[in-house]
Amino acid sequence: MNSDPNSVKIDLSAVAHNLRQVRMLISKDTKIMGIVKSDAYGHGLFKVSQTLEKNGIDCLGVAYLHEALELREKGIKAPVVILCGVHSKDECCEVIAKDLTPVLFDLMIAEILDQESKKQGKRTPVHLKVDTGMGRLGISHDDIASFIKRIMALENLDIEALTSHLSSADERVSDFTEAQIKKFEKAIEVGHSMGLRLPLNNLANSAGIMDYKKAHFEMVRPGILLYGCPPSAEFATPVLKPAMYFEGRILQIRDLPDQTPVSYGRTYYTKGARRLAILSVGYGDGIPRSMSNRGSVLIRGNKVPIVGTICMDLSMCDITGLKDVRPGEKVVFLGSQGQETIVGGDIAGWAGTISYEILCSVGQRNNREYIS
Repeated sequence: MNSDPNSVKIDLSAVAHNLRQVRMLISKDTKIMGIVKSDAYGHGLFKVSQTLEKNGIDCLGVAYLHEALELREKGIKAPVVILCGVHSKDECCEVIAKDLTPVLFDLMIAEILDQESKKQGKRTPVHLKVDTGMGRLGISHDDIASFIKRIMALENLDIEALTSHLSSADERVSDFTEAQIKKFEKAIEVGHSMGLRLPLNNLANSAGIMDYKKAHFEMVRPGILLYGCPPSAEFATPVLKPAMYFEGRILQIRDLPDQTPVSYGRTYYTKGARRLAILSVGYGDGIPRSMSNRGSVLIRGNKVPIVGTICMDLSMCDITGLKDVRPGEKVVFLGSQGQETIVGGDIAGWAGTISYEILCSVGQRNNREYIS
């Protein structure tokens, strides 16, 4: 018997639905890399990857080798791209043995990968990371020709794609994004001029998929879209289905008189007699402390305000006016109840962050139950 009063449910059919919606946004020839890094944004690396594979995903994208190895160990056969690359001889050996695809941006690692590929009698597919304006990992687009030339000289590596990342695609009209796309196009032209086919070039994240068709190229990389959230509030769309549902329980009902302080720091005082519900969820469960006195929860299909400072394991809400509410009742922090819904973007707005962080935090800190 599960004694935890809190519950995270992951709807895998919603993930499959959202993948179908992504397909409707791209051409039939464009491939899809499903981004499942960071434990599939808190939804569960293996279960989500398994669902995507069953629904015809072309490949999967993880951040680091350990995620890719988990997928292989659990039977995932789809191509897996390691977005943050590999960083040692041992990691190179694992990549080759498990038929994985690393992103390259370091010549020394490329040479090790080539040497180990020769020893294992294999050719290893790779993507080359071009920095078109993100200022993170990658080779400057101005230096890509010399980098490609050095990699092409390594006989046991196959360059499948150039890859880059959009920094500002969630800005609906962005000259910077347009400039990044042009830089990426030029890098591809350089590769083609050197004799490379580059069948899997990829640039577009979720925001790029939705708003910048020129950024689609041969493959796109949806992340947050697969989990039912738009990249930002400006992209709200009714066709996505949130895949994560998070609920807690009411532990106690308190009737408090006027001017009673509530929780740490006395950030909230009752105004008149108020009825509060003490809830089983706190920041230790992934609900941001920064939404204290700002956010809402759902009780009996009603949105009610969180009051006082959110604690590690507890929070409080004002249920004045709701009749016959009792301890033990469900409280929805993320999801729907009755006609009301709270999505990741709502919590992110209250907390001053992004929905990505909310989903990762909630999903990775609680036991998950999978439904479809």
